[in-house]
Amino acid sequence: MTINIGLTGWGDHPSLYSENTRSENKLSEYASHFPVVEVDTAFYAIQPVSRYEKWLKETPDSFSFVIKAFNQLTGHDRESRSVQEARDLILRYEESIQPVWEAGSVHALLFQFPPWFDVRKENIRKLRYIREWLESYPIALEFRNRTWFQDEYREQTLSFMKDQQWIHSICDEPQAGEGSVPRVLVPTHPEKTLVRFHGRNTHGWNKNGRKDWRKVRFLYRYSREELTEWAERARELEQQTPELTLLFNNNSGGDAADNAKQFQELLDIQYEDLNPRQMDLFNF
Repeated sequence: MTINIGLTGWGDHPSLYSENTRSENKLSEYASHFPVVEVDTAFYAIQPVSRYEKWLKETPDSFSFVIKAFNQLTGHDRESRSVQEARDLILRYEESIQPVWEAGSVHALLFQFPPWFDVRKENIRKLRYIREWLESYPIALEFRNRTWFQDEYREQTLSFMKDQQWIHSICDEPQAGEGSVPRVLVPTHPEKTLVRFHGRNTHGWNKNGRKDWRKVRFLYRYSREELTEWAERARELEQQTPELTLLFNNNSGGDAADNAKQFQELLDIQYEDLNPRQMDLFNF
């Protein structure tokens, strides 16, 4: 059983880096702390192949990437596309990630769908297409609409994910209406399960109209008590899935890295094969 702990992105974690760390050196330093990272920039744009090649050079062979799906693939742009247009977009995305895939460093491709992606036939059909087009890849599915887990659909949703071999991206997030999902501790993939910690800022979760909504939404620091509860859940999930990956996304206030370190301590996990840590000259 493997438990991986990491963060969403590597740029905005001040507690990990010295004041002199340049942005282009942050991933290399990040990889001295954690064995996995989420590539959140892939959500905003299909990244050039050269960028993935650079990131591979900056990380050890054992390091892995959870690569977010481009937002047009998940419908965040609300544009209507034909099946062929969607297929072409998938091919562009797939081509971009080939260096990481060929290196064996793709932990998962993460398809996080928007709050308006509810349970209906056309959306289920879209999921079937994506799974078919990316048949060779481990792909994770995260909902942001609670209709998928309402009583009348919960078991069907989980059965569908198991049949299609989607990795369940389990969420810890505020329970703030239809645009949030409950915590459903059920693995659906034979090998991998993903957990993403979004914080529990109920007041800020649905503030999409604000210019700073993203900062408000993920502004939350988990208490030791909350992390201890999650350590127990992780141990339960450990019995049901060969590989469990937990990513902290509560970074509006710089809390994700500290919480991830606390969580690693609670689970008594030590990672090997990371990048060498830069040593403080006065600590030897």
